[in-house]
Amino acid sequence: MPRVWDVPVHDSTRVRDARVAAEHAAALAGLDEQRTATAALVATELATNLLKHAGGGQVLIDVVAPPVLAVDRDESRLVQIATVDHGPGIPDVSAALRDGFTTTSSLGAGLGTCARLADDFDLHSVPGRGTVVIARVGSPSGGGAAEPGPAGRVRAGAVNVPFGGDDYSGDAWAWVRSGDRVTLMLADGLGHGPDAARASTAAVEALRGSAHLAPAEALRRLDTALSGTRGAAVAVAQVDTRAAVLRFAGVGNIGARLCAGGTWRHLVSRPGIVGTHRPTTLREEEAAWADDRVLVLHSDGLPSRWAPTPDTCRTAADPAVTAAVTVRDASSSARPVRDDTAVAVLAPTPPDAR
Repeated sequence: MPRVWDVPVHDSTRVRDARVAAEHAAALAGLDEQRTATAALVATELATNLLKHAGGGQVLIDVVAPPVLAVDRDESRLVQIATVDHGPGIPDVSAALRDGFTTTSSLGAGLGTCARLADDFDLHSVPGRGTVVIARVGSPSGGGAAEPGPAGRVRAGAVNVPFGGDDYSGDAWAWVRSGDRVTLMLADGLGHGPDAARASTAAVEALRGSAHLAPAEALRRLDTALSGTRGAAVAVAQVDTRAAVLRFAGVGNIGARLCAGGTWRHLVSRPGIVGTHRPTTLREEEAAWADDRVLVLHSDGLPSRWAPTPDTCRTAADPAVTAAVTVRDASSSARPVRDDTAVAVLAPTPPDAR
């Protein structure tokens, strides 16, 4: 089962915890000594920034797939370091990304250093609402650019928050590619804790052998793979990039919303539990896919009254940034989270990155 590290940073002692978590994640990702040191440095700088500039916040560290998939080959794994805060925000993001910039007595090298050292780096900040930062560090020999083709024009990313600071989240996400098709899945194991994590992990493993299948057929295969576990709510979304079509099927309480030009549409799952109580028939929804589309999948750890904002439909943002902003803006002390929370996002690759 994959670990997820949730490190609340409200004093200097937790900065070390973020660094150690990044080192453990790097070991799981198979990074060499140099890239492990890079991941640790990025985690240290971002956690330190939380204290200095936001008065504290949250560091989430996970091992994830690349945001753009190559075709028909095994993908490297990357250490993803996300920070989320409700601080004052950054008035001038471009200035803050320059090495040496500071608004305090610190050296001011944090964000600039992280952006330069990480394989992927993006942030979103609004004065008065806070800042989200995503950095990924991988092996210099792994991954690489995706092969040309329509499927290289789609990105995915996610954040995963274990309930109560647990070591394992009962939620899991994955995405796979087969030719011109990319498939994103989010699974929510029944309950939370290790047993829920085993169910969602089984779904991830089964998806890796189902990249060529349509969403409904993939769910049937996942149902077999999850038998013997406590089961999971699962949603599967597939973009046929050559046909410019999105197909969706889901079982259970995974929320799904598609943004098209600023207008949101709900995609509906069937009642049931994959692995124990799958419905006999599975219906696939279809929608056009274009460069103004953003798909958001989320587990029920997100408050039921969550409503998308304009920031949720930013096609230029890293999908994991969109996911983290969604978690941040939906969280409230008045609505405490009672389960694991995962948000996965599918979005177009910006033209200048293709």
